[in-house]
Amino acid sequence: MHGNSPKSLRQDLLAQRKQFAASVSYPMAREAILASLASFLGAYDAQIQSIALYCPIQDELDLRPTLLAWTESSAGKTLALPFARPDKHLDFYAWQEGDLLIPSRHGVPEPDPNNPRRPQVTPDCILIPCVGWSQSQEGSKTQYWRLGYGGGYFDRTLAQLRKKNPELICIGIGFDWQKLNDAQWAAQTHDEPLDMLLTESGLRC
Repeated sequence: MHGNSPKSLRQDLLAQRKQFAASVSYPMAREAILASLASFLGAYDAQIQSIALYCPIQDELDLRPTLLAWTESSAGKTLALPFARPDKHLDFYAWQEGDLLIPSRHGVPEPDPNNPRRPQVTPDCILIPCVGWSQSQEGSKTQYWRLGYGGGYFDRTLAQLRKKNPELICIGIGFDWQKLNDAQWAAQTHDEPLDMLLTESGLRC
């Protein structure tokens, strides 16, 4: 474990991400991730109609231009943003460029759940930013795990959505340098695994 708690590990990783976002290496890493995302969207176009994304905060990678281009090139595609409920679950509402967003109590821009023009969406694919990530081996399968901000919103929501839709694809978005070893952090029993992990090295399945 890092220091005394995962909290100090998160703080260190967020500070490193801020430095990385200002470095000369960042633009190349960003373009590599966006190119791999575009390739994924092309390969899975037939089975994905709706994607839940995130509004970037604290130097998270901005995926919106690539995803907006996907909706413009394919008819009937929907993008959605998360809304944090008081019970620490997420609902997803349709989002279009230019929509007015409301800051949550955590400072995250969220859609207005009362907007009648933006219905609630059950996504086929969820893109989740990682503060850190790790991997484990179960037989021949590699599992990927996300270290987030500690609220547990995504884990609760994924557990619920996967019961309704076993075909749901959940992809963590991160960078190679964010990989953690067991001495730094290990996934807990309540953590939901990622289906895929996207970094500048490509899409890991």
